[in-house]
Amino acid sequence: MPARYTDDTVRSGLLSRRSFLIGSAAALGALGQAGCTTGGMTRAEAARVYGPVPDEQFPIPAVDVKKVDPDYYRRTVRYDTDKAPGTIIVDPGNYFVYRVEEEGLATRYGANVGRAGFLWSGDAYVGRKAEWPTWTPPKEMILRQPEAAKYAGGMPGGLDNPLGARTLYLYQNGAYTLYTIYSTSHPETIGTNLTSGCIGLLTQDMLHLYSRTPVGTNVVVRPA
Repeated sequence: MPARYTDDTVRSGLLSRRSFLIGSAAALGALGQAGCTTGGMTRAEAARVYGPVPDEQFPIPAVDVKKVDPDYYRRTVRYDTDKAPGTIIVDPGNYFVYRVEEEGLATRYGANVGRAGFLWSGDAYVGRKAEWPTWTPPKEMILRQPEAAKYAGGMPGGLDNPLGARTLYLYQNGAYTLYTIYSTSHPETIGTNLTSGCIGLLTQDMLHLYSRTPVGTNVVVRPA
């Protein structure tokens, strides 16, 4: 069951990734601590890290890194937590996603997060993961946005699919929460409150996180 979306308009007949994600909120509790940077990328370095990925099923274009605050470029940071290495910790108040590493470090990614009224916090886990997934709008969205009905049978994966190149589906107690960590090709959304609870990373960051995240990985979403 795919992630839900905001009420933004449909552009060029395709649902923009910027219109991403309406979900029903779940009330939970969380913890985590902010990271201290050990050094970041220059814009020239970022242009290389966020360059094109031509060998994908659908070739991924380069990120326009000028549209991203350099503080949101991927980096390694000091991070004090009792969570096991591999755990994903989301800090929506600061627009960061952390992957806990060994020796008190974490990989930090810039993110977009839930808009006002749709932020949530708590414990979850990656129940499944998908590359270039099909997106099917939930019934609630079709009622709210009738133009989405054309995708009731599913929108195939591709560059215009709102779920992006990679998606991690968040579960609790064996059930899909309707929240995801997904990839976005819209760099201007990083560091903004855009979704209704889902968490978006730049596509190149999502490729990096996805490849290191097995099904069953614990995810902690901190209060904003």
